[in-house]
Amino acid sequence: MVRVKSGIQTKRRHKKILKLAKGYWMTRHKQYRKAQEAVLHAGEYAFSGRKDRKRDFRKLWIIRMNAALRNLGTKYSVFIKKLKDNKIGLDRKILSQLAVEHPQVFNKIVEKAR
Repeated sequence: MVRVKSGIQTKRRHKKILKLAKGYWMTRHKQYRKAQEAVLHAGEYAFSGRKDRKRDFRKLWIIRMNAALRNLGTKYSVFIKKLKDNKIGLDRKILSQLAVEHPQVFNKIVEKAR
């Protein structure tokens, strides 16, 4: 049996992880073991962060819409119910954009929903 030395592959694998950990603090960008752990955790946080971003934006849209609706004398929950009853199919993102950028158009939609 021939002896196989895996130094080149190991070095390559270590370099890859250390490159991903560039800019990390203290030993997390120097030592392979610490860097590998840091990169794994960073990947988990990035994954969950991509999911959280969707939640955060939906919250923001609802807050913006509710603020605009309060000025018009109604509430967000009532408005959404009336939109569904009148079969107006605009999503929260578009409605919040209209509330911020085009208040006149948003007012017309609110009147139509009533």
